[in-house]
Amino acid sequence: MIYQRSSQLFAEAEKVIPGGVNSPVRAFKAVGGTPIFVKSAKGAYLYDEDGNRLIDYINSWGPMVLGHAFEPVVEAVVAKAKLGTSFGMPTELETQIAALAVAMVPNIDKIRFVNSGTEACMSAIRLARGYTKRDKIIKFAGCYHGHSDSFLIQAGSGAITFGAPNSPGVTAGTAKDTLLARYNDLENVATLIEANKNEIAAIIVEPVAGNMGCIPPQKGFLEGLRQLCTDNGIQLIFDEVMTGFRLAKGGVQELFGIQADIVCFGKVIGGGLPVGAFAARSAIMNHLAPLGPVYQAGTLSGNPLAMAAGLAMLQALNDDAAIFQRLEEKTAYLEAGIHRVLTANNVVFTINRVGSMISVHFDANPVVDFQSAAKGDNETFKKFFHGLLQEGIYIAPSAYETWFITDALTYEDLDVTIQAIDKVSKTL
Repeated sequence: MIYQRSSQLFAEAEKVIPGGVNSPVRAFKAVGGTPIFVKSAKGAYLYDEDGNRLIDYINSWGPMVLGHAFEPVVEAVVAKAKLGTSFGMPTELETQIAALAVAMVPNIDKIRFVNSGTEACMSAIRLARGYTKRDKIIKFAGCYHGHSDSFLIQAGSGAITFGAPNSPGVTAGTAKDTLLARYNDLENVATLIEANKNEIAAIIVEPVAGNMGCIPPQKGFLEGLRQLCTDNGIQLIFDEVMTGFRLAKGGVQELFGIQADIVCFGKVIGGGLPVGAFAARSAIMNHLAPLGPVYQAGTLSGNPLAMAAGLAMLQALNDDAAIFQRLEEKTAYLEAGIHRVLTANNVVFTINRVGSMISVHFDANPVVDFQSAAKGDNETFKKFFHGLLQEGIYIAPSAYETWFITDALTYEDLDVTIQAIDKVSKTL
C-alpha cells in the first residue's frame, strides 16, 4: 500500500502542531514511519487519504464497539445539532443518559458527565480526597489514567518510597502524594498501605489493564484490593474508561462481581464523541458541588451532541442482549487464529485477552504487569505492525496498547486478518 498523501499531510501538520499530532501515540514514534491520515470510516473499516481501506483494530481506542458511523449515533447527533450545539444550561438528555447509565451499572446511584477520561479520573481522585480527608493515592505502574499531574508518576527506588514525576511540569509536591504499586501484586499494595497508615485516600486501577497491552487481573487481585480498601477506609476507584460498557453492560463490576467505590467512564459512553463520567453511591457523590464542598465544573460538560451520541450508544447496547456474547465469540475466534499461525511459524509470543480486548506480546513468559510487558521484543512488534499495515490491517502503533474488537467485524474480516498475520509472521 502507498501512503504518499499521509506523508505529505504529516509534513504539513508538523509545521503547526507539536510533533504533527494532537495525541503522542498517533505519531508512530514507537514503530517508526509516518502516521496514517484518515479520511472516513464505516463499520469495521478505515479509509485513508491515499484511498486505502484498512480493517480497524483500534476503533478510536475503544468507543466504536458497534462500528464506525453507527447509524443510530449519527442520526442522533445530526438531529440534535440542528437544534443547537451547546447551551451551557441543563437539558433533558443529560438526565436520560444518566438514568440509563445508573440502571446499567451496578453499585452506582449518581453520575456526573465531563469531557474526557482524563477529566473523569482527575475528578474522581479529588472526590475521594474530599470524602476521606486524606491526600495520598496509590496507582499502578503501567496503568494510564490520563495526563493529569497526579498520574504522571514513575517509581522511586523502593517499594514504599514516594514517586517522582516523569514528565516536566509535574511538581515534586504532587509526586509525593502518589504511591506507585505493581499491578497484580497485592503484597506490594499492602506494604504501601502499612507504610502510609491512614494517609491514603484512594487506590485507582484499570481493573483490566489496557495501557501496557491487555493485562487481565489475576485471580484474587481485585478482590484483594476491595478488601484492603474496606479494611483501611480507602476509596477503590475503577478506571473503566476502556472497559466500561465494553466488557459487559455494567463493566468490570458486573463481569467479575466486585464493587468499586467510584467508577470512571469514557470512550463507549460518548458513542465516539469526547465524553467522560464518574459515578458512585449517593453518599459519595453528594460531596460534589453544588451539594457538597468538593468543587468540579465544566462549561461544556453534558454537551447535547455528546449526550445524544452517548445515549444512542448505550440504548443500543442495553437493548441487544447478545452483543457482548458476540464480541466475546469474535475475539475468541481471532485469538485462536492468531495463536495457530504464530505457533506454526515458530514465533515467540503470548496472547492476553478479556472479552473484546486482546493483545499480542512477543515474549514467551506470562505478561502480568508493566515489568513483564516491557520485556517484549519491540523490534519484532515494529515489523509485525508495519507488515500488517501493508496488508491492510491497522492495529495500535504501540506494543503497549490493547486491540479493541468491534461487532461490525465479520468472520470474513477476521479470517483476512488471520491470513495477513500468517503471512507477516513468516517474515519475523
